[in-house]
Amino acid sequence: MKIFLDTANLDQIKEAASWGILDGVTTNPTLISRENMKFEELVRKICKVVPGPVSVESVSTRAKDIVEEARGLAKLADNIAVKIPIGIEGLKATKILSGEGIKVNTTLVFSSNQALLAAKAGTAFVSPFIGRLDDISHEGMALIDEIVAIYNNYGFETEIIVASIRHPLHVVEAALSGADIATIPFPVLEKMVKHPLTDIGIERFLKDWSKVKR
Repeated sequence: MKIFLDTANLDQIKEAASWGILDGVTTNPTLISRENMKFEELVRKICKVVPGPVSVESVSTRAKDIVEEARGLAKLADNIAVKIPIGIEGLKATKILSGEGIKVNTTLVFSSNQALLAAKAGTAFVSPFIGRLDDISHEGMALIDEIVAIYNNYGFETEIIVASIRHPLHVVEAALSGADIATIPFPVLEKMVKHPLTDIGIERFLKDWSKVKR
């Protein structure tokens, strides 16, 4: 499973990249708004650090405008993927853009029907938001299982990005489901590295090492 970082913070992206585990980055207008940098400058800097796709969201609402905006975003770097919210206008734009070779990440997906239509329109990625479903007492990971099964049934090449991840267990569940990608907030990524028994083991080894004659 590929690991994307769900952030627009350049320091976090550089740190995760230094671990050797970063495959891509997803951003959105909310994440971008938190950074004190001009939009295009920030996106270009992120794209230089990240080896894989960097998702940047379109904020237009009509298909014609989405396509025009997406073409501009795609020119910022070779590894840009344009995030487009699922909807009729979004599907129209996705069909056009995918035909032009521009990668689309269909976002704000909350149902298998939405994921099916996005794949048929040619999207490169689909992003189901599992945490937000959990928040309203729906089982978010059940949606991932459904989408994986549907895509496998028909051989869709669309990659599934498990989004709105809230804790490390979501990452484990995403990997067990066979999802292609998990996009993870940096604090959750840090928690994935840690385990109390690891800390105890290191402390014990260092204590014993201090007793070794040298």
